Amino acid sequence: MEAYEFFATPENGVITIPEQYRRSITSGVKVILLAQKPGGEGRRRVKPTRKSDMLLAPTITTNGWKFDREAANER
Repeated sequence: MEAYEFFATPENGVITIPEQYRRSITSGVKVILLAQKPGGEGRRRVKPTRKSDMLLAPTITTNGWKFDREAANER
């Protein structure tokens, strides 16, 4: 399942899928509505969330760190 996030204003109960996503969506969809409160955050474009972006492993730089196996095993 792919996830796409965008802002839309319903017109007569209809929400239009933006053109850039229409070719990617070729089957049924699951819809979850999050209505904004009046005076809430304004319209803003949000990049689509893709599984590959969510599954990236965190990395840290260990240059200059000293690892001591004996000290680690004592813990």
